[in-house]
Amino acid sequence: MDFDLSPRAKEYLERLIAFDTDVVRPAEPTYHAQRVESGDIRYAPPIMEDLKRDARARGLWNLFLPEPGHGPGLSNLEYAPLCEVMGTSPLLGEATNSSAPDTGNMEILAQFGTPLQKDQFLQPLLDGEIRSCFAMTEPWVASSDATNISSRIESDGDHYVINGHKWFTSGALDPRCKVAVFMGVTNPDTDAYRRQSMVLIPMDAPGVTVVRGLTVFGHDEGPGHAETLWENVRVPKEFLLGEEGGGFAIAQARLGPGRIHHCMRAIGLAEKALALMSARVQQRVAFGKPLADQGVVRERIAESRLQIEQARLLTMKAAWVMDTHGKKAAQADIAMIKVVAARVATDVIDRAIQVFGGAGVTDDWPLAAMYTHARTLHLVDGPDEVHLRQIARRELGKYEHMRPADAGRTARI
Repeated sequence: MDFDLSPRAKEYLERLIAFDTDVVRPAEPTYHAQRVESGDIRYAPPIMEDLKRDARARGLWNLFLPEPGHGPGLSNLEYAPLCEVMGTSPLLGEATNSSAPDTGNMEILAQFGTPLQKDQFLQPLLDGEIRSCFAMTEPWVASSDATNISSRIESDGDHYVINGHKWFTSGALDPRCKVAVFMGVTNPDTDAYRRQSMVLIPMDAPGVTVVRGLTVFGHDEGPGHAETLWENVRVPKEFLLGEEGGGFAIAQARLGPGRIHHCMRAIGLAEKALALMSARVQQRVAFGKPLADQGVVRERIAESRLQIEQARLLTMKAAWVMDTHGKKAAQADIAMIKVVAARVATDVIDRAIQVFGGAGVTDDWPLAAMYTHARTLHLVDGPDEVHLRQIARRELGKYEHMRPADAGRTARI
Protein backbone atom coordinates (compact mmCIF):
# COMPACT_ATOMS: atom_id res chain seq x y z
CA MET A 1 0.00 0.00 0.00
CA ASP A 2 1.88 3.03 -1.31
CA PHE A 3 0.50 6.52 -0.68
CA ASP A 4 3.40 8.40 -2.25
CA LEU A 5 2.20 10.83 -4.88
CA SER A 6 3.11 10.21 -8.48
CA PRO A 7 5.33 12.82 -10.15
CA ARG A 8 2.29 13.94 -12.15
CA ALA A 9 0.19 14.42 -9.01
CA LYS A 10 2.97 16.38 -7.32
CA GLU A 11 3.22 18.64 -10.36
CA TYR A 12 -0.55 19.25 -10.39
CA LEU A 13 -0.47 19.95 -6.65
CA GLU A 14 2.25 22.57 -7.07
CA ARG A 15 0.37 24.22 -9.93
CA LEU A 16 -2.91 24.22 -8.01
CA ILE A 17 -1.34 25.77 -4.90
CA ALA A 18 0.34 28.44 -7.04
CA PHE A 19 -2.96 29.24 -8.80
CA ASP A 20 -4.76 29.48 -5.46
CA THR A 21 -2.05 31.64 -3.87
CA ASP A 22 -1.37 33.95 -6.80
CA VAL A 23 -4.81 34.29 -8.39
CA VAL A 24 -7.74 32.89 -6.40
CA ARG A 25 -7.01 34.22 -2.90
CA PRO A 26 -6.36 37.78 -4.14
CA ALA A 27 -9.69 37.62 -6.00
CA GLU A 28 -11.74 36.79 -2.90
CA PRO A 29 -12.37 40.44 -1.85
CA THR A 30 -13.59 41.30 -5.35
CA TYR A 31 -15.82 38.20 -5.42
CA HIS A 32 -17.48 39.14 -2.13
CA ALA A 33 -17.75 42.82 -3.07
CA GLN A 34 -19.52 41.95 -6.33
CA ARG A 35 -21.98 39.76 -4.47
CA VAL A 36 -22.67 42.46 -1.85
CA GLU A 37 -23.13 45.11 -4.54
CA SER A 38 -25.67 42.92 -6.33
CA GLY A 39 -27.85 42.75 -3.22
CA ASP A 40 -28.48 39.06 -3.93
CA ILE A 41 -26.52 36.35 -2.15
CA ARG A 42 -27.41 33.98 -5.02
CA TYR A 43 -25.76 36.28 -7.55
CA ALA A 44 -22.90 34.72 -9.52
CA PRO A 45 -20.05 37.27 -9.38
CA PRO A 46 -18.51 37.83 -12.84
CA ILE A 47 -14.99 37.45 -11.50
CA MET A 48 -15.63 33.71 -11.12
CA GLU A 49 -15.79 33.41 -14.91
CA ASP A 50 -12.37 35.07 -15.09
CA LEU A 51 -11.00 32.56 -12.59
CA LYS A 52 -12.50 29.67 -14.54
CA ARG A 53 -10.94 30.81 -17.79
CA ASP A 54 -7.57 31.16 -16.09
CA ALA A 55 -7.85 27.70 -14.48
CA ARG A 56 -8.77 26.07 -17.77
CA ALA A 57 -5.86 27.76 -19.55
CA ARG A 58 -3.56 26.34 -16.87
CA GLY A 59 -4.94 22.82 -17.32
CA LEU A 60 -6.50 22.89 -13.84
CA TRP A 61 -9.94 21.80 -14.99
CA ASN A 62 -12.27 18.90 -14.09
CA LEU A 63 -9.59 17.57 -11.78
CA PHE A 64 -12.03 15.21 -10.04
CA LEU A 65 -12.84 12.93 -12.99
CA PRO A 66 -10.66 9.79 -13.04
CA GLU A 67 -11.66 9.02 -16.64
CA PRO A 68 -9.21 10.57 -19.11
CA GLY A 69 -10.63 12.74 -21.87
CA HIS A 70 -12.66 15.09 -19.69
CA GLY A 71 -9.74 16.23 -17.53
CA PRO A 72 -6.27 15.09 -16.53
CA GLY A 73 -7.58 11.65 -15.53
CA LEU A 74 -6.15 11.68 -12.02
CA SER A 75 -6.75 8.68 -9.80
CA ASN A 76 -8.58 9.09 -6.49
CA LEU A 77 -5.24 8.86 -4.68
CA GLU A 78 -3.73 11.53 -6.93
CA TYR A 79 -6.75 13.78 -6.54
CA ALA A 80 -6.87 13.51 -2.72
CA PRO A 81 -4.26 16.19 -1.88
CA LEU A 82 -5.64 18.51 -4.57
CA CYS A 83 -9.13 18.22 -3.11
CA GLU A 84 -7.67 18.89 0.33
CA VAL A 85 -6.27 22.19 -0.97
CA MET A 86 -9.75 23.04 -2.29
CA GLY A 87 -11.07 22.53 1.23
CA THR A 88 -8.92 25.44 2.42
CA SER A 89 -10.07 27.85 -0.30
CA PRO A 90 -13.76 28.83 -0.68
CA LEU A 91 -13.49 29.64 -4.41
CA LEU A 92 -10.93 27.16 -5.71
CA GLY A 93 -13.32 24.24 -6.25
CA GLU A 94 -15.70 26.19 -8.46
CA ALA A 95 -12.83 27.95 -10.25
CA THR A 96 -11.48 24.56 -11.38
CA ASN A 97 -14.96 23.17 -12.20
CA SER A 98 -14.52 20.66 -9.42
CA SER A 99 -17.26 21.54 -6.91
CA ALA A 100 -20.38 19.75 -5.74
CA PRO A 101 -23.05 18.95 -6.74
CA ASP A 102 -21.79 19.23 -10.31
CA THR A 103 -18.95 16.78 -9.67
CA GLY A 104 -21.28 13.95 -8.65
CA ASN A 105 -23.76 14.73 -11.41
CA MET A 106 -21.03 14.75 -14.04
CA GLU A 107 -19.69 11.44 -12.77
CA ILE A 108 -23.00 9.63 -13.13
CA LEU A 109 -23.75 11.30 -16.47
CA ALA A 110 -20.37 10.12 -17.72
CA GLN A 111 -21.06 6.61 -16.42
CA PHE A 112 -24.77 6.14 -17.15
CA GLY A 113 -25.73 8.87 -19.62
CA THR A 114 -26.82 8.25 -23.19
CA PRO A 115 -25.13 10.10 -26.09
CA LEU A 116 -28.08 12.52 -26.18
CA GLN A 117 -27.86 13.18 -22.43
CA LYS A 118 -24.11 13.67 -22.59
CA ASP A 119 -24.42 16.11 -25.46
CA GLN A 120 -27.28 18.11 -23.94
CA PHE A 121 -26.25 18.14 -20.27
CA LEU A 122 -22.83 16.61 -19.58
CA GLN A 123 -20.79 18.57 -22.09
CA PRO A 124 -22.04 22.02 -20.94
CA LEU A 125 -21.26 20.96 -17.36
CA LEU A 126 -17.79 19.78 -18.32
CA ASP A 127 -17.23 23.10 -20.08
CA GLY A 128 -18.41 25.07 -17.04
CA GLU A 129 -21.14 26.75 -19.05
CA ILE A 130 -24.00 25.66 -16.76
CA ARG A 131 -24.48 24.26 -13.28
CA SER A 132 -26.76 21.52 -11.96
CA CYS A 133 -28.59 20.36 -8.84
CA PHE A 134 -29.34 17.03 -7.17
CA ALA A 135 -32.90 16.38 -5.96
CA MET A 136 -33.05 13.37 -3.67
CA THR A 137 -33.73 14.41 -0.06
CA GLU A 138 -37.37 14.91 1.00
CA PRO A 139 -38.74 16.80 4.03
CA TRP A 140 -41.40 14.29 5.07
CA VAL A 141 -39.44 11.03 5.09
CA ALA A 142 -36.25 9.81 6.77
CA SER A 143 -33.94 10.23 3.82
CA SER A 144 -31.12 8.43 5.63
CA ASP A 145 -32.94 5.39 4.21
CA ALA A 146 -33.27 6.20 0.51
CA THR A 147 -35.89 3.47 0.05
CA ASN A 148 -38.29 5.85 1.86
CA ILE A 149 -38.35 8.30 -1.03
CA SER A 150 -41.96 9.06 -1.99
CA SER A 151 -41.70 11.33 -5.06
CA ARG A 152 -43.28 9.73 -8.11
CA ILE A 153 -42.06 9.33 -11.68
CA GLU A 154 -44.99 7.93 -13.68
CA SER A 155 -45.06 6.76 -17.27
CA ASP A 156 -47.37 8.57 -19.70
CA GLY A 157 -46.80 7.53 -23.28
CA ASP A 158 -43.43 8.84 -24.43
CA HIS A 159 -43.05 10.97 -21.33
CA TYR A 160 -42.63 10.72 -17.58
CA VAL A 161 -44.75 12.84 -15.25
CA ILE A 162 -42.94 13.84 -12.07
CA ASN A 163 -44.49 14.90 -8.77
CA GLY A 164 -42.53 15.46 -5.62
CA HIS A 165 -41.49 17.70 -2.76
CA LYS A 166 -37.76 17.95 -2.15
CA TRP A 167 -35.45 19.99 0.02
CA PHE A 168 -31.71 20.40 0.38
CA THR A 169 -31.77 20.34 -3.41
CA SER A 170 -28.13 21.27 -3.68
CA GLY A 171 -27.40 23.95 -6.28
CA ALA A 172 -30.99 24.73 -7.26
CA LEU A 173 -30.78 28.39 -6.26
CA ASP A 174 -27.88 29.17 -8.56
CA PRO A 175 -29.12 31.18 -11.57
CA ARG A 176 -26.77 29.11 -13.74
CA CYS A 177 -28.46 25.85 -12.68
CA LYS A 178 -30.09 24.43 -15.82
CA VAL A 179 -30.69 20.74 -15.02
CA ALA A 180 -31.66 18.60 -12.05
CA VAL A 181 -30.87 14.97 -11.39
CA PHE A 182 -34.14 13.87 -9.76
CA MET A 183 -34.75 10.62 -7.89
CA GLY A 184 -38.28 9.23 -7.49
CA VAL A 185 -40.37 6.07 -7.45
CA THR A 186 -41.29 4.50 -10.80
CA ASN A 187 -42.62 1.17 -9.51
CA PRO A 188 -43.88 1.15 -5.89
CA ASP A 189 -44.83 -2.53 -6.01
CA THR A 190 -41.42 -4.08 -6.63
CA ASP A 191 -38.36 -4.75 -4.46
CA ALA A 192 -37.49 -1.82 -2.16
CA TYR A 193 -34.17 -1.26 -3.92
CA ARG A 194 -35.65 -1.37 -7.43
CA ARG A 195 -38.52 1.08 -6.98
CA GLN A 196 -36.55 4.22 -7.67
CA SER A 197 -35.30 5.75 -10.90
CA MET A 198 -33.44 8.91 -11.83
CA VAL A 199 -34.47 11.38 -14.51
CA LEU A 200 -32.91 14.56 -15.85
CA ILE A 201 -35.20 17.57 -15.55
CA PRO A 202 -34.51 20.96 -17.15
CA MET A 203 -35.01 23.60 -14.48
CA ASP A 204 -37.14 25.72 -16.82
CA ALA A 205 -39.66 22.88 -17.33
CA PRO A 206 -43.26 23.83 -16.41
CA GLY A 207 -44.12 22.69 -12.88
CA VAL A 208 -40.63 23.17 -11.39
CA THR A 209 -40.68 25.63 -8.48
CA VAL A 210 -37.76 26.70 -6.34
CA VAL A 211 -39.65 27.58 -3.18
CA ARG A 212 -36.94 29.06 -0.97
CA GLY A 213 -33.35 28.87 0.15
CA LEU A 214 -32.71 26.99 3.38
CA THR A 215 -30.66 28.57 6.12
CA VAL A 216 -28.01 26.53 7.90
CA PHE A 217 -27.46 27.51 11.55
CA GLY A 218 -29.20 30.77 10.70
CA HIS A 219 -26.95 31.51 7.74
CA ASP A 220 -28.23 31.82 4.19
CA GLU A 221 -26.19 29.39 2.15
CA GLY A 222 -26.75 31.35 -1.06
CA PRO A 223 -27.08 28.93 -3.97
CA GLY A 224 -26.29 26.01 -1.68
CA HIS A 225 -29.62 24.49 -0.64
CA ALA A 226 -33.24 24.84 -1.70
CA GLU A 227 -36.73 23.57 -1.06
CA THR A 228 -38.25 22.58 -4.40
CA LEU A 229 -41.65 21.51 -5.72
CA TRP A 230 -42.16 19.34 -8.79
CA GLU A 231 -45.80 19.41 -9.90
CA ASN A 232 -46.85 17.42 -12.97
CA VAL A 233 -43.48 18.03 -14.60
CA ARG A 234 -43.25 16.29 -17.98
CA VAL A 235 -39.97 15.13 -19.50
CA PRO A 236 -39.36 12.80 -22.46
CA LYS A 237 -38.40 9.25 -21.59
CA GLU A 238 -35.03 9.92 -23.24
CA PHE A 239 -34.21 11.81 -20.04
CA LEU A 240 -34.27 8.64 -17.92
CA LEU A 241 -30.79 8.16 -16.48
CA GLY A 242 -29.73 4.54 -16.72
CA GLU A 243 -32.65 2.13 -16.53
CA GLU A 244 -35.97 2.08 -14.71
CA GLY A 245 -35.44 0.75 -11.22
CA GLY A 246 -31.75 1.64 -11.29
CA GLY A 247 -32.01 4.84 -9.29
CA PHE A 248 -30.83 3.41 -5.98
CA ALA A 249 -27.78 1.82 -7.57
CA ILE A 250 -26.92 5.06 -9.39
CA ALA A 251 -27.29 7.00 -6.13
CA GLN A 252 -24.79 4.68 -4.47
CA ALA A 253 -22.42 5.02 -7.42
CA ARG A 254 -22.69 8.79 -7.08
CA LEU A 255 -22.36 8.99 -3.32
CA GLY A 256 -19.23 6.83 -3.03
CA PRO A 257 -16.83 9.24 -4.75
CA GLY A 258 -18.82 12.18 -3.41
CA ARG A 259 -18.26 11.05 0.17
CA ILE A 260 -14.53 10.70 -0.29
CA HIS A 261 -14.38 14.18 -1.84
CA HIS A 262 -16.23 15.57 1.18
CA CYS A 263 -13.65 13.92 3.44
CA MET A 264 -10.70 15.31 1.49
CA ARG A 265 -12.12 18.82 1.69
CA ALA A 266 -12.90 18.35 5.40
CA ILE A 267 -9.24 17.62 6.06
CA GLY A 268 -8.41 20.87 4.26
CA LEU A 269 -10.88 22.69 6.51
CA ALA A 270 -9.22 21.19 9.59
CA GLU A 271 -5.77 22.17 8.34
CA LYS A 272 -6.94 25.75 7.81
CA ALA A 273 -8.42 25.86 11.32
CA LEU A 274 -5.21 24.51 12.83
CA ALA A 275 -3.14 27.10 10.95
CA LEU A 276 -5.39 29.92 12.15
CA MET A 277 -5.29 28.58 15.72
CA SER A 278 -1.51 28.21 15.73
CA ALA A 279 -0.97 31.75 14.45
CA ARG A 280 -3.52 33.21 16.87
CA VAL A 281 -1.95 31.69 20.00
CA GLN A 282 1.45 33.16 19.09
CA GLN A 283 -0.05 36.64 18.91
CA ARG A 284 -2.32 36.71 21.98
CA VAL A 285 -1.19 37.14 25.58
CA ALA A 286 -3.19 36.07 28.64
CA PHE A 287 -2.14 35.85 32.27
CA GLY A 288 1.30 37.17 31.51
CA LYS A 289 2.38 34.91 28.67
CA PRO A 290 1.45 34.04 25.09
CA LEU A 291 -1.41 31.58 24.68
CA ALA A 292 1.08 29.35 22.84
CA ASP A 293 2.88 28.81 26.15
CA GLN A 294 -0.27 27.68 27.98
CA GLY A 295 -0.29 23.92 28.53
CA VAL A 296 -3.97 23.45 27.68
CA VAL A 297 -3.50 25.29 24.38
CA ARG A 298 -0.48 23.19 23.43
CA GLU A 299 -2.48 20.05 24.14
CA ARG A 300 -5.25 21.23 21.81
CA ILE A 301 -2.73 21.98 19.07
CA ALA A 302 -1.16 18.52 19.46
CA GLU A 303 -4.51 16.71 19.53
CA SER A 304 -5.55 18.52 16.37
CA ARG A 305 -2.40 17.46 14.52
CA LEU A 306 -2.88 13.85 15.65
CA GLN A 307 -6.47 13.77 14.42
CA ILE A 308 -5.69 15.37 11.07
CA GLU A 309 -2.86 12.97 10.30
CA GLN A 310 -4.98 9.95 11.25
CA ALA A 311 -7.88 11.14 9.11
CA ARG A 312 -5.60 11.85 6.17
CA LEU A 313 -4.05 8.37 6.30
CA LEU A 314 -7.46 6.71 6.48
CA THR A 315 -8.69 8.83 3.57
CA MET A 316 -5.64 8.02 1.47
CA LYS A 317 -6.19 4.33 2.18
CA ALA A 318 -9.81 4.57 1.04
CA ALA A 319 -8.70 6.34 -2.15
CA TRP A 320 -6.08 3.64 -2.76
CA VAL A 321 -8.65 0.86 -2.30
CA MET A 322 -11.04 2.58 -4.73
CA ASP A 323 -8.26 2.87 -7.31
CA THR A 324 -6.97 -0.68 -6.96
CA HIS A 325 -10.07 -2.72 -6.04
CA GLY A 326 -13.06 -0.57 -7.03
CA LYS A 327 -15.82 1.38 -5.27
CA LYS A 328 -17.57 -1.70 -3.88
CA ALA A 329 -14.46 -2.99 -2.17
CA ALA A 330 -13.92 0.43 -0.61
CA GLN A 331 -17.41 0.70 0.95
CA ALA A 332 -16.25 0.06 4.51
CA ASP A 333 -13.28 2.40 4.17
CA ILE A 334 -15.49 5.16 2.75
CA ALA A 335 -17.99 4.69 5.59
CA MET A 336 -15.19 5.01 8.15
CA ILE A 337 -13.65 8.14 6.68
CA LYS A 338 -17.06 9.76 6.25
CA VAL A 339 -17.52 9.58 10.04
CA VAL A 340 -13.92 10.33 10.99
CA ALA A 341 -13.34 13.30 8.67
CA ALA A 342 -16.51 15.07 9.82
CA ARG A 343 -15.54 14.52 13.45
CA VAL A 344 -12.01 15.77 12.94
CA ALA A 345 -13.05 18.91 11.06
CA THR A 346 -15.69 19.73 13.67
CA ASP A 347 -13.33 19.06 16.59
CA VAL A 348 -10.42 21.08 15.25
CA ILE A 349 -12.55 24.04 14.17
CA ASP A 350 -14.30 24.01 17.56
CA ARG A 351 -10.91 24.16 19.31
CA ALA A 352 -9.88 27.05 17.08
CA ILE A 353 -13.07 28.94 17.91
CA GLN A 354 -12.39 28.45 21.62
CA VAL A 355 -8.86 29.79 21.26
CA PHE A 356 -10.10 32.83 19.30
CA GLY A 357 -12.66 33.56 21.99
CA GLY A 358 -15.49 35.90 21.00
CA ALA A 359 -13.82 36.71 17.70
CA GLY A 360 -14.18 33.06 16.68
CA VAL A 361 -17.96 33.23 16.48
CA THR A 362 -18.08 36.45 14.44
CA ASP A 363 -17.91 36.86 10.69
CA ASP A 364 -14.65 38.77 11.06
CA TRP A 365 -12.94 35.39 10.86
CA PRO A 366 -13.94 32.36 8.75
CA LEU A 367 -14.19 29.91 11.65
CA ALA A 368 -17.94 30.26 12.28
CA ALA A 369 -18.73 29.59 8.62
CA MET A 370 -16.23 26.73 8.59
CA TYR A 371 -17.86 25.17 11.66
CA THR A 372 -21.30 25.48 10.06
CA HIS A 373 -20.05 23.55 7.04
CA ALA A 374 -18.17 20.96 9.09
CA ARG A 375 -21.19 20.24 11.26
CA THR A 376 -23.35 19.60 8.20
CA LEU A 377 -20.85 16.93 7.09
CA HIS A 378 -22.23 14.73 9.88
CA LEU A 379 -25.48 14.63 7.86
CA VAL A 380 -24.77 15.03 4.13
CA ASP A 381 -24.45 11.88 1.99
CA GLY A 382 -25.81 9.82 4.87
CA PRO A 383 -25.72 10.67 8.59
CA ASP A 384 -22.97 9.31 10.83
CA GLU A 385 -25.36 6.76 12.31
CA VAL A 386 -25.93 5.07 8.94
CA HIS A 387 -22.21 4.68 8.32
CA LEU A 388 -21.59 3.45 11.88
CA ARG A 389 -24.36 0.90 11.38
CA GLN A 390 -22.66 -0.35 8.23
CA ILE A 391 -19.26 -0.55 9.94
CA ALA A 392 -20.68 -2.41 12.94
CA ARG A 393 -22.58 -4.86 10.72
CA ARG A 394 -19.37 -5.66 8.88
CA GLU A 395 -17.43 -6.25 12.09
CA LEU A 396 -20.15 -8.30 13.78
CA GLY A 397 -20.57 -10.39 10.65
CA LYS A 398 -17.14 -11.90 11.27
CA TYR A 399 -18.50 -13.49 14.46
CA GLU A 400 -22.04 -14.31 13.34
CA HIS A 401 -21.24 -18.03 13.57
CA MET A 402 -20.84 -17.70 17.35
CA ARG A 403 -24.42 -16.56 17.89
CA PRO A 404 -26.61 -19.16 19.63
CA ALA A 405 -29.24 -20.70 17.39
CA ASP A 406 -32.03 -19.56 19.71
CA ALA A 407 -30.67 -16.01 20.13
CA GLY A 408 -33.51 -13.54 20.28
CA ARG A 409 -36.03 -16.15 21.48
CA THR A 410 -34.66 -16.99 24.92
CA ALA A 411 -33.17 -14.44 27.28
CA ARG A 412 -29.69 -15.41 28.43
CA ILE A 413 -27.80 -14.17 31.46
